[in-house]
Amino acid sequence: MLRHGNAAPTRPERVVVMGAGGFVGNAIAARLERDGATVMRLGRREVDLLTTGAAERLLGLLRAGDVLVAASALAPCRTPQMLRDNMVMAAALVAACAAPLAQIVNISSDAVYADCPEPLTEVSSKAPDSLHGAMHLAREIMFRNTVSAPLAILRPSLLYGAADPHNGYGPNRFLRLVERGDPIVLFGKGEEQRDHVLIDDAAELAARVIYRRSTGALNVATGTVTSFRDVAEMVARYMGRSTAILETPRTQPMPHNGYRPFDIASCRAAFPDFVFTPLAEGLRRTIADRREPAERRGA
Repeated sequence: MLRHGNAAPTRPERVVVMGAGGFVGNAIAARLERDGATVMRLGRREVDLLTTGAAERLLGLLRAGDVLVAASALAPCRTPQMLRDNMVMAAALVAACAAPLAQIVNISSDAVYADCPEPLTEVSSKAPDSLHGAMHLAREIMFRNTVSAPLAILRPSLLYGAADPHNGYGPNRFLRLVERGDPIVLFGKGEEQRDHVLIDDAAELAARVIYRRSTGALNVATGTVTSFRDVAEMVARYMGRSTAILETPRTQPMPHNGYRPFDIASCRAAFPDFVFTPLAEGLRRTIADRREPAERRGA
């Protein structure tokens, strides 16, 4: 559950987004900039967290009163080498938090939770069975046990949006396949049910957490699950194309036993006026956002 340090939304002096070149970091930075907030965007070019002296370089860029958004990670984390590198990066981030910061916002993942047939909450058991989940849980523990500044941890479910670079299974990959004229290929029958979150909503919640100087943990999930089969059919329909949707035999068990619901009571309590974008609307918006650059290039 979040606790708000500011009784009313208050713009901080400056927000430093470490990982601003990534999908989530860029969205958060852009959301804050639309409000006229002062944002320092940092990426690998400015501070490579895998290099010697990275913590000192980042510390030298931070000022008293800054809000630091820790959105820099090698994700998804799939190999032991990536896990090792992510721990090096996290150690540099945590060391730089010796600066007198106003707040730290760590971007984590719902992958930290154990599989459960009941809707997940912020206090559900943390027992990841993937390297990606283990990486994010280790980051959370490092921040919680080391930093003294107010700490907020955001745990997004599956994110989608026009600028996604990962081509992850779900809306992002399905859109690319349809754009190329290729069939959508499902794992099994696409029967897994997951919570899909528009990146704009994740950025909005991050901005609200910053403006309220919130502490604690918050799941970034809509509270509604949709099967990948239904997502594929929606993408094909909204793209206005006749697209084959192919089922394939499974070679591994369904992730999360095929069901990953969330109880979003904490989000509603923290931000009663916030409403998540329905999946249908989010997909239409994502399609429009992807088409706009292509239309400009063709103009």
